[in-house]
Amino acid sequence: MITARRPYPSDISDEEWSLIIPYLLLMKEDAEQRHHDLRELFNGLRYVIRYGIAWRAMPNDLPPWSAVYQQSRRWMEAGCFEALVHDLRAVLRLAAGKKAEPTTAIIDSRTLRSTPESGSRAGYDGAKRKKGSKLHMAVDTLGHLLALHVTPANRDDRAEVGPLAQAIQRATDGSVELAWADQGYTGSKAVKAAEERDITLEIVRLPQTKRGFVLLPRRWIVERSFAWATRCRRLVKDYERCASTLAAMHTIAFAGFMLRNVANLLSQSA
Repeated sequence: MITARRPYPSDISDEEWSLIIPYLLLMKEDAEQRHHDLRELFNGLRYVIRYGIAWRAMPNDLPPWSAVYQQSRRWMEAGCFEALVHDLRAVLRLAAGKKAEPTTAIIDSRTLRSTPESGSRAGYDGAKRKKGSKLHMAVDTLGHLLALHVTPANRDDRAEVGPLAQAIQRATDGSVELAWADQGYTGSKAVKAAEERDITLEIVRLPQTKRGFVLLPRRWIVERSFAWATRCRRLVKDYERCASTLAAMHTIAFAGFMLRNVANLLSQSA
């Protein structure tokens, strides 16, 4: 890539850009309304998520923060990254010798501490002793994103099984039959909510003789996915005024991880 500035580690590569550009072209590349290079606008969005800066702190050699923010909102509202995640997940699953659509999901939640920007919608998570927001997420057995949404941290995980199961089936065309979860999802309410969406909820329990850290089968996959998200400083706390923006930021981050993996696959096969 030839640019008039020194590249940042968060910049998208040529291979990745060739894969993502069809999803981001909401209008023609040569449209008169376009004042900034589309790739540079996307690089600005990635910079914000990766390094956790405020929009107004955008480096001067990237497009103005207002242009990056406005274009990012257009992409989010158009569902560009959800479509990208769906297609990238299918490619990675096929490359791993699996069906394009999964039959099994792993669900869990993660509490993010609130900030002055998100404090008005925060709740207190007594188990984690944090005030903030709770990210409810489902991944496939490879750790790739299926669905997610955000609630105040005081929301019970079991109460969110229904909406999460519905989102899983919508994202996979109803292919998921089984979902694994930890003991926080124990109870008939959660089981019934999953069954109403044709999903069997199976609880992965801790051994009764547990001492110290125990790596639970299947459950570690979603924990690893949460760890991937923490590589992006914007996602270590809830810095967003709107819950939908926090969810979208996570979707963009996971799209980036998957995009890099697909680009690596293509370069290896070339």
